[in-house]
Amino acid sequence: MCRMMRWVGLALLLTGSNAALATNGYFAHGYGIKYKGLAGAGVALPLGTISPATNPAHLVFSGNRLEVSLAMFNPNRQYTVTGSPSGYPGTFGLLPGTFTSESKWFAIPSLSANWMLGPDQAFGLAAYGNGGMNTNYTARTFGFSPTGVDLSQLFFAPTFARKFGVHAFGVTAILAYQRFQGRGLMAFSNFSSAAGKLSDNGYSSSLGYGGRVGYQGEWRHNFSVGASYQFKTKMSKFDDYAGLFAEQGCFDIPSNWNAGMAFKPAATLAIAVDVQRIYYSGCKSVGNSLLPNLMMSRLGEENGAGFGWQDMTVVKGGVQWQAHSNWTLRAGYSKSRQPIPATEVLFNILAPGVIEQHATLGLTRTLANGSEISFALMHGFSKNMAGPNPLEAPGQQTIALQMNQWEFEIGYSF
Repeated sequence: MCRMMRWVGLALLLTGSNAALATNGYFAHGYGIKYKGLAGAGVALPLGTISPATNPAHLVFSGNRLEVSLAMFNPNRQYTVTGSPSGYPGTFGLLPGTFTSESKWFAIPSLSANWMLGPDQAFGLAAYGNGGMNTNYTARTFGFSPTGVDLSQLFFAPTFARKFGVHAFGVTAILAYQRFQGRGLMAFSNFSSAAGKLSDNGYSSSLGYGGRVGYQGEWRHNFSVGASYQFKTKMSKFDDYAGLFAEQGCFDIPSNWNAGMAFKPAATLAIAVDVQRIYYSGCKSVGNSLLPNLMMSRLGEENGAGFGWQDMTVVKGGVQWQAHSNWTLRAGYSKSRQPIPATEVLFNILAPGVIEQHATLGLTRTLANGSEISFALMHGFSKNMAGPNPLEAPGQQTIALQMNQWEFEIGYSF
């Protein structure tokens, strides 16, 4: 137990310093290497000890195991400005051209463990990156260089699950850590309630708490239903960026839910279909619109401008096939509507989370001693989102955001 706790502590340190994702908005497309092979589907399909991030009820089906993995994440972000600045008084024109974010690769470790407390009860610990966003432009995007943001989030999730016949319930207490840095935003000083806490203040950290509850049940033979709900995670404020984010630096983690089913038409085949809903609009720093908020309230105030993200629904599907006693193969696909309206492209140069489609592959090799080696591959298809520069003369400039992604992950379970 003590050795596993030390591993969990190490995962906390490593993940907190490296997690930088932006797939479904700024949430990951899936959590855990096996779930990622199914494009994040599996709320009704228990697949391992990292399951508290998807459905806490799964732990009573996971046995005594320890899982560790490392992902290499490659988000490719750029924006294009078409049209020259008008130069009219009161306008905010951008430099024309195409500009690419410099940061290309991020290492994302995760670790989880589960202990059976009897045939019908389990306790687990998991440490994993929830999500985040990162941009690093060398161009003078808003008149200063470098320009960009770096947000990373880490969850530490102790979980208890209990089974009652063919039904199981789980509850997870979430302890969250996040850190943020913003650079090159000084051009917005006149719009800020605290210009000294707007930009280029290094990293600011935040701690918080929340929870997730889950259900798993076999409604008919080989047909299961699962659901989970994560409450809004209340975070302490980014004090060093109280002049940027609404509510004096508040950046809570949105509530979200998953619901789905799993069908096993054969002993070696499982099909999973999920729906996920993320409530970005419930956090003012993310959901508040740029306009008219920027003109009616100052940045950092309760109704200060944000990224204007809308709530997001993701549909996920995956197939798992045990091709051999020692080999299990997976494939998945997810589809969503990205959360950024065309009217909000200016601020979202900093956070171009526009991906709408993911395709995934995965496999697991079971070794003679019962340990497993797993692999997952994800591609987020390129998406272009364009809209007018809302602070320029009408029709003068267009801003197009673009992103595509790759992720490779390898894990070991024993």
